[in-house]
Amino acid sequence: MTARQTGWPHYWLMTDERMGERLWEAIDRLPIGDGGVVVRHYNLLIEARSTLAGQIATICRKRGLTFAIAGDTELAVTLDAELVHRPATPPIGLPFSRPVHSLSEANAAKAEGASLVFVSPIHETRSHPNAQRLGRKLARQIVKACGCPAIALGGMDSRNFAGAEKDGFYGWAAIDAWIRT
Repeated sequence: MTARQTGWPHYWLMTDERMGERLWEAIDRLPIGDGGVVVRHYNLLIEARSTLAGQIATICRKRGLTFAIAGDTELAVTLDAELVHRPATPPIGLPFSRPVHSLSEANAAKAEGASLVFVSPIHETRSHPNAQRLGRKLARQIVKACGCPAIALGGMDSRNFAGAEKDGFYGWAAIDAWIRT
């Protein structure tokens, strides 16, 4: 996949430790062929994170899901990830994504050649309860500025995405939407 492609999944799961065993159910809920998983789990020790990421990578390959690692280019390369999210520096030969919360971050992501951006927070979110929502006008400006597919993040689910899609978002990402029963 090239840096500015639009063939990325429309639906993303952002993992974290709060999910516990519900992680596996959440992955199962992603649409085959149009879903992606960004393995975060930042608080795990390196060995435990690597083991978990390897298990997720295997499931993603079996289910036709895009597999991404957050913050660790070396692990992304080791596990043959299709994307590295939030690398310290843009990796050579591997597409990367950036979290974007402002116009300046959107411009920086574009200048670096990000393949994808996760724009947040669009709505109130349990994982960042005190974060100020971007608002529709600023979110639209960010989408236009980033120069690559923009994924809406923050309190997102299929119902909330209907409005975001009109603002130019390519897809949406969530934690809670994939673990709700």
